[in-house]
Amino acid sequence: MSDTTAQPPVVSIIVVSYNTRDLTLKCLETVFEQTTVSFELIVLDNASSDGSADAIEQRFGDRIRFIRSDTNHGFAKANNIASKDARGEWLLLLNPDTEVLDHAIDTLVEFAKQHPGNGIYGGRTVFPDRSLNIASCWNRITLWSLLCHATGLSAVFSGSEFFNTEGMGSWRRDTVRLVDIVVGCFLLTRLETWSQLGGFDTSYWMYGEESDLCLRARKAGMHPIITPDAEIVHLVGASAPKRAGKLKLVAKARATLVRRHFSPITRQLGLLLIWCWGAARRFGLGVLARLSGERWGESAAMWAEVWADRRDWLAGYPPLPAAEPDSEGDQ
Repeated sequence: MSDTTAQPPVVSIIVVSYNTRDLTLKCLETVFEQTTVSFELIVLDNASSDGSADAIEQRFGDRIRFIRSDTNHGFAKANNIASKDARGEWLLLLNPDTEVLDHAIDTLVEFAKQHPGNGIYGGRTVFPDRSLNIASCWNRITLWSLLCHATGLSAVFSGSEFFNTEGMGSWRRDTVRLVDIVVGCFLLTRLETWSQLGGFDTSYWMYGEESDLCLRARKAGMHPIITPDAEIVHLVGASAPKRAGKLKLVAKARATLVRRHFSPITRQLGLLLIWCWGAARRFGLGVLARLSGERWGESAAMWAEVWADRRDWLAGYPPLPAAEPDSEGDQ
């Protein structure tokens, strides 16, 4: 149940919503239904246009701490804003397109207490039919993974840890395992650790911010870890832009990670491989569309749109000014 006393809660749960009204309401309901550890629920609505803010306030009222933003801050900055007044010992980031199953938050907090040195913790994600959704965690980008991604080897041999290193091959997220990246849809850390790391780098708009956070945590000596016993439903991408827009954001995030976390020797080669990823799909699908007509036409058009913006996404996100505030300003 939600903590309403002066005693700080065990965990502060942050949900950032954007045009996911019904999904967000269901997510919040499952938090209350499935969580017994003391918590506070902080919800920030990122200037939704679908009535999310009114619906959330009407349904949950003073049971949550609600931030109604007139500006869409993006995922990273919105989480930083919401975390500023968090009071819990632990901080949990939870996507609005999720549903908490079988006391997953309780289980994850208990698991984290039993593994105090790992720093960042995640669980197992499934689709609504309870089939595995692998996107709860990843391994870091490497030159080899970029090559496999560019050539399509990671897709053709998705069950191979050798070719699909970022996706960790056929591992079904059914064992406790150290990983490089815990995805921000269900990410737990101590509030002290979050503050120590400075939260998310808010130059990332959407995608890549949790990879950056976890890589910085690893440099600080932490070892992100997954437990299969904490399980949630995650739809993935419910508030994402259309597919071409999403691909451009993903490419921009990956280019930023290469620029900031690769060595000077490997950085340019990494960026070249991201360029090759886009080029192979743009021109390969273009040829297929000409040969087969309508069958590949839509995909070819989408990749032509992505390719047209290659200078932007290859440049990555510029670093933020040193003193950029993560606040609502004068709203």
